Amino acid sequence: MRNALRFLFIAAIAAILAAVWSGSAFAAIPGSAATPTVAAVSPRPGQTVGIGAPVTLTFTAPVANRAKAESALAVTNGDSAFAGSFTWLNDSRLQWTPQGTLPTNSPISVGFGGLHTQFQTNSGTYADANLSTHTFTVSQGGNVVRVMPASMGKPGWETPTGSFPVLEKFASLVFDSRTIGIPLDSPEGYLINGEWAERLTWGGVFVHSAPWSVDSQGNANVSHGCINLAPGDAQWYYENVGIGDIVNVHY
Repeated sequence: MRNALRFLFIAAIAAILAAVWSGSAFAAIPGSAATPTVAAVSPRPGQTVGIGAPVTLTFTAPVANRAKAESALAVTNGDSAFAGSFTWLNDSRLQWTPQGTLPTNSPISVGFGGLHTQFQTNSGTYADANLSTHTFTVSQGGNVVRVMPASMGKPGWETPTGSFPVLEKFASLVFDSRTIGIPLDSPEGYLINGEWAERLTWGGVFVHSAPWSVDSQGNANVSHGCINLAPGDAQWYYENVGIGDIVNVHY
Protein backbone atom coordinates (compact mmCIF):
# COMPACT_ATOMS: atom_id res chain seq x y z
CA MET A 1 0.00 0.00 0.00
CA ARG A 2 2.82 2.38 0.95
CA ASN A 3 4.61 1.68 -2.35
CA ALA A 4 1.39 2.28 -4.28
CA LEU A 5 0.84 5.64 -2.58
CA ARG A 6 4.46 6.58 -3.22
CA PHE A 7 4.04 5.71 -6.92
CA LEU A 8 0.87 7.84 -7.18
CA PHE A 9 2.61 10.76 -5.45
CA ILE A 10 5.59 10.62 -7.83
CA ALA A 11 3.29 10.32 -10.86
CA ALA A 12 1.29 13.35 -9.70
CA ILE A 13 4.43 15.46 -9.26
CA ALA A 14 5.69 14.41 -12.71
CA ALA A 15 2.36 15.38 -14.28
CA ILE A 16 2.44 18.80 -12.62
CA LEU A 17 6.01 19.45 -13.77
CA ALA A 18 5.16 18.40 -17.32
CA ALA A 19 2.13 20.69 -17.33
CA VAL A 20 4.15 23.64 -16.07
CA TRP A 21 6.75 23.07 -18.79
CA SER A 22 4.08 23.03 -21.52
CA GLY A 23 2.16 25.97 -20.08
CA SER A 24 -1.04 23.96 -19.58
CA ALA A 25 -0.80 24.18 -15.79
CA PHE A 26 -2.09 27.73 -16.00
CA ALA A 27 -5.58 26.34 -16.63
CA ALA A 28 -5.77 25.95 -12.85
CA ILE A 29 -5.37 29.70 -12.28
CA PRO A 30 -8.90 31.15 -11.93
CA GLY A 31 -9.94 34.42 -13.49
CA SER A 32 -12.74 36.92 -13.12
CA ALA A 33 -14.75 39.24 -15.34
CA ALA A 34 -11.60 41.35 -15.72
CA THR A 35 -9.09 38.51 -15.79
CA PRO A 36 -10.41 35.38 -17.51
CA THR A 37 -8.87 32.00 -16.81
CA VAL A 38 -5.57 31.34 -18.58
CA ALA A 39 -5.02 27.89 -20.07
CA ALA A 40 -1.50 28.44 -21.44
CA VAL A 41 1.16 31.11 -21.74
CA SER A 42 4.01 31.57 -24.18
CA PRO A 43 6.95 31.91 -23.72
CA ARG A 44 6.71 29.10 -21.24
CA PRO A 45 8.22 29.50 -17.75
CA GLY A 46 12.01 29.50 -17.85
CA GLN A 47 12.21 29.51 -21.65
CA THR A 48 14.98 31.55 -23.31
CA VAL A 49 13.76 33.54 -26.32
CA GLY A 50 14.76 36.39 -28.60
CA ILE A 51 14.35 40.06 -27.80
CA GLY A 52 11.33 40.46 -30.08
CA ALA A 53 9.35 37.59 -28.57
CA PRO A 54 5.62 38.22 -28.24
CA VAL A 55 3.74 37.07 -25.15
CA THR A 56 0.69 34.95 -25.94
CA LEU A 57 -2.09 34.05 -23.52
CA THR A 58 -4.57 31.32 -24.40
CA PHE A 59 -7.78 31.43 -22.37
CA THR A 60 -10.11 28.56 -21.49
CA ALA A 61 -13.08 30.29 -23.16
CA PRO A 62 -13.79 33.18 -25.53
CA VAL A 63 -13.17 36.57 -23.90
CA ALA A 64 -16.11 38.96 -23.99
CA ASN A 65 -14.37 42.05 -22.62
CA ARG A 66 -11.13 42.26 -24.54
CA ALA A 67 -10.15 45.70 -23.29
CA LYS A 68 -10.22 44.55 -19.65
CA ALA A 69 -8.18 41.47 -20.51
CA GLU A 70 -5.59 43.62 -22.26
CA SER A 71 -5.34 46.04 -19.32
CA ALA A 72 -4.76 43.12 -16.92
CA LEU A 73 -1.59 41.97 -18.68
CA ALA A 74 1.72 43.35 -17.42
CA VAL A 75 5.12 42.51 -18.94
CA THR A 76 7.94 43.85 -16.77
CA ASN A 77 11.63 43.79 -15.99
CA GLY A 78 12.14 44.70 -12.35
CA ASP A 79 10.10 47.85 -11.72
CA SER A 80 9.91 48.77 -15.41
CA ALA A 81 6.85 47.89 -17.49
CA PHE A 82 7.21 47.45 -21.24
CA ALA A 83 4.94 49.12 -23.78
CA GLY A 84 3.47 46.91 -26.48
CA SER A 85 0.60 46.31 -28.85
CA PHE A 86 -2.20 43.75 -28.66
CA THR A 87 -3.52 41.38 -31.31
CA TRP A 88 -6.36 38.89 -30.83
CA LEU A 89 -5.43 35.80 -32.82
CA ASN A 90 -8.92 34.44 -32.15
CA ASP A 91 -11.65 34.89 -29.51
CA SER A 92 -9.61 33.17 -26.81
CA ARG A 93 -6.00 33.92 -27.76
CA LEU A 94 -4.31 37.24 -27.01
CA GLN A 95 -0.87 38.20 -28.31
CA TRP A 96 1.19 41.08 -26.88
CA THR A 97 4.13 42.30 -28.98
CA PRO A 98 6.77 44.58 -27.44
CA GLN A 99 7.20 48.09 -28.77
CA GLY A 100 10.76 48.00 -30.00
CA THR A 101 12.73 45.19 -28.38
CA LEU A 102 13.17 43.63 -24.96
CA PRO A 103 16.55 43.95 -23.22
CA THR A 104 19.09 41.23 -23.98
CA ASN A 105 20.09 38.56 -21.46
CA SER A 106 17.38 39.62 -19.01
CA PRO A 107 14.58 38.01 -16.99
CA ILE A 108 11.14 39.13 -18.19
CA SER A 109 8.10 38.76 -15.92
CA VAL A 110 4.51 38.24 -17.04
CA GLY A 111 1.59 39.02 -14.76
CA PHE A 112 -2.10 38.49 -15.44
CA GLY A 113 -4.50 38.25 -12.50
CA GLY A 114 -3.25 35.34 -10.43
CA LEU A 115 -0.72 34.30 -13.05
CA HIS A 116 2.93 35.19 -12.49
CA THR A 117 5.64 33.66 -14.65
CA GLN A 118 9.05 34.55 -16.02
CA PHE A 119 11.13 33.87 -19.13
CA GLN A 120 14.63 34.89 -20.23
CA THR A 121 15.92 36.76 -23.28
CA ASN A 122 19.04 35.76 -25.18
CA SER A 123 21.89 37.90 -26.53
CA GLY A 124 20.03 38.34 -29.82
CA THR A 125 20.19 36.65 -33.21
CA TYR A 126 19.17 39.27 -35.75
CA ALA A 127 18.54 38.76 -39.47
CA ASP A 128 18.46 41.45 -42.17
CA ALA A 129 16.56 40.51 -45.34
CA ASN A 130 17.38 42.96 -48.13
CA LEU A 131 14.83 42.79 -50.94
CA SER A 132 17.02 44.84 -53.27
CA THR A 133 20.32 43.00 -52.87
CA HIS A 134 18.63 39.57 -52.41
CA THR A 135 20.63 38.83 -49.27
CA PHE A 136 19.85 37.44 -45.82
CA THR A 137 22.44 38.59 -43.28
CA VAL A 138 22.54 37.14 -39.76
CA SER A 139 24.17 38.83 -36.77
CA GLN A 140 24.69 37.42 -33.30
CA GLY A 141 25.58 39.67 -30.38
CA GLY A 142 25.97 42.55 -32.83
CA ASN A 143 28.47 40.75 -35.10
CA VAL A 144 27.72 39.56 -38.63
CA VAL A 145 28.20 35.80 -38.72
CA ARG A 146 26.72 34.75 -42.08
CA VAL A 147 25.60 36.41 -45.32
CA MET A 148 23.37 34.24 -47.53
CA PRO A 149 21.88 34.70 -50.99
CA ALA A 150 18.10 34.79 -50.83
CA SER A 151 15.00 35.19 -52.94
CA MET A 152 11.94 37.01 -51.64
CA GLY A 153 8.44 37.74 -52.95
CA LYS A 154 7.96 38.42 -56.64
CA PRO A 155 5.80 41.27 -58.03
CA GLY A 156 2.24 40.80 -56.83
CA TRP A 157 3.42 38.59 -53.97
CA GLU A 158 5.89 40.94 -52.30
CA THR A 159 7.38 40.00 -48.94
CA PRO A 160 6.04 42.49 -46.37
CA THR A 161 8.56 44.95 -44.99
CA GLY A 162 9.11 45.60 -41.31
CA SER A 163 10.49 43.82 -38.26
CA PHE A 164 9.09 40.38 -37.48
CA PRO A 165 9.84 38.05 -34.57
CA VAL A 166 10.19 34.35 -35.31
CA LEU A 167 6.89 32.87 -34.11
CA GLU A 168 7.43 29.15 -34.73
CA LYS A 169 10.09 26.78 -36.08
CA PHE A 170 9.62 23.59 -38.11
CA ALA A 171 12.23 21.10 -39.26
CA SER A 172 9.67 19.97 -41.84
CA LEU A 173 6.42 21.54 -42.98
CA VAL A 174 3.93 21.19 -45.85
CA PHE A 175 3.50 24.41 -47.83
CA ASP A 176 -0.02 24.56 -49.28
CA SER A 177 -0.92 27.49 -51.56
CA ARG A 178 -4.55 27.27 -50.42
CA THR A 179 -3.54 28.74 -47.03
CA ILE A 180 -2.73 32.05 -48.78
CA GLY A 181 -5.74 31.95 -51.09
CA ILE A 182 -4.24 30.23 -54.17
CA PRO A 183 -6.16 27.13 -55.39
CA LEU A 184 -4.05 24.08 -56.12
CA ASP A 185 -5.32 24.02 -59.72
CA SER A 186 -4.12 27.61 -60.28
CA PRO A 187 -0.93 28.12 -62.33
CA GLU A 188 0.47 29.61 -59.08
CA GLY A 189 -0.75 26.71 -56.94
CA TYR A 190 1.63 24.44 -55.00
CA LEU A 191 1.74 21.68 -52.40
CA ILE A 192 5.33 21.18 -51.29
CA ASN A 193 7.09 19.28 -48.52
CA GLY A 194 9.37 21.95 -47.10
CA GLU A 195 12.22 21.96 -44.59
CA TRP A 196 13.94 24.26 -42.09
CA ALA A 197 11.13 26.81 -41.78
CA GLU A 198 10.56 29.76 -39.43
CA ARG A 199 7.17 31.47 -39.31
CA LEU A 200 7.29 35.28 -39.40
CA THR A 201 3.56 36.05 -39.73
CA TRP A 202 0.34 34.17 -39.00
CA GLY A 203 -0.63 35.04 -42.58
CA GLY A 204 1.91 32.58 -43.97
CA VAL A 205 5.27 34.32 -44.43
CA PHE A 206 8.21 32.02 -43.62
CA VAL A 207 11.97 31.83 -43.97
CA HIS A 208 12.62 28.36 -45.38
CA SER A 209 14.71 26.06 -47.49
CA ALA A 210 13.89 26.33 -51.20
CA PRO A 211 16.07 24.09 -53.37
CA TRP A 212 13.82 24.89 -56.36
CA SER A 213 14.85 28.60 -56.34
CA VAL A 214 18.60 28.30 -55.68
CA ASP A 215 19.43 29.69 -59.15
CA SER A 216 17.41 32.85 -58.36
CA GLN A 217 18.71 33.32 -54.82
CA GLY A 218 21.01 36.32 -54.71
CA ASN A 219 19.69 37.51 -58.10
CA ALA A 220 15.90 37.79 -58.24
CA ASN A 221 12.75 37.65 -56.13
CA VAL A 222 10.59 34.73 -57.27
CA SER A 223 8.66 33.47 -54.22
CA HIS A 224 5.04 33.96 -53.16
CA GLY A 225 6.15 36.14 -50.23
CA CYS A 226 8.43 33.84 -48.26
CA ILE A 227 12.18 34.25 -47.86
CA ASN A 228 13.88 31.43 -49.78
CA LEU A 229 17.31 30.12 -48.76
CA ALA A 230 19.52 27.31 -50.06
CA PRO A 231 19.08 24.06 -48.07
CA GLY A 232 22.40 24.32 -46.23
CA ASP A 233 21.87 27.96 -45.34
CA ALA A 234 18.29 27.29 -44.23
CA GLN A 235 19.39 24.45 -41.96
CA TRP A 236 22.13 26.61 -40.43
CA TYR A 237 19.62 29.39 -39.73
CA TYR A 238 17.13 26.93 -38.23
CA GLU A 239 19.82 25.64 -35.87
CA ASN A 240 20.95 29.13 -34.82
CA VAL A 241 17.72 31.11 -34.53
CA GLY A 242 15.32 31.10 -31.60
CA ILE A 243 11.68 31.94 -31.08
CA GLY A 244 11.45 35.72 -30.76
CA ASP A 245 14.63 36.50 -32.71
CA ILE A 246 14.02 39.32 -35.14
CA VAL A 247 14.00 39.39 -38.94
CA ASN A 248 14.06 42.88 -40.47
CA VAL A 249 12.79 42.99 -44.07
CA HIS A 250 13.49 46.07 -46.18
CA TYR A 251 14.48 47.40 -49.60
